[in-house]
Amino acid sequence: MFGTVWAGEEPGQRDRALVTFAALMTRHETEDQGAFAALALDADVTPAELSETITHLAFYTGWGNATAAARALAPVFEARGVAAEDLPVADPDLLPLNEEAAAARQSFVQGTYGETSKGVVDYTEQLLFLDLWLRPELAPRDRSLVTVAALIAAGQPDQMSFHLNRAMDNGLTQKEAGGVLAHLAFYAGWPRVFSAMPVDKEVFENRAD
Repeated sequence: MFGTVWAGEEPGQRDRALVTFAALMTRHETEDQGAFAALALDADVTPAELSETITHLAFYTGWGNATAAARALAPVFEARGVAAEDLPVADPDLLPLNEEAAAARQSFVQGTYGETSKGVVDYTEQLLFLDLWLRPELAPRDRSLVTVAALIAAGQPDQMSFHLNRAMDNGLTQKEAGGVLAHLAFYAGWPRVFSAMPVDKEVFENRAD
């Protein structure tokens, strides 16, 4: 694994570490999370970025996975002298909002699902896109990267098209996205990756038009 799979150029070591941590968290594979968190830190992922990855994926993989990941990460941070003040605050100054894109997205979600669950629609706007996605301690590209990785690991290809397009808008290249699929085949399994392949193919083809 480390001599071949992890040696690939795209994505690089840092991205592979983030993607692997996201996949393990999604799959609730707590036994290995500490070791891969340490590997991520060695690959120049910051403690704040790892902490923020857990915060972000709490919304995409569930609170149980997030609290388990936090417990797995705690001894790694303690061993490396990472203190609470080194980690993201609860209410940071948020990144600028693309108001036009936000309005279009909210209009679509409200129009499509407003009569199904107003709570989900409102939480999606207020907690995710007007807060979580604007938190500064994880760059938009990396936030998209771990989201796509989590969706692949969870076997949820129906949700991938939006987030893969967003990832590429945020700077993820087609070659890097393809490399993420190859990497995650080993951590999420071939069936989940092959379920995601048609989505990636369609996104790539549509963006090439």
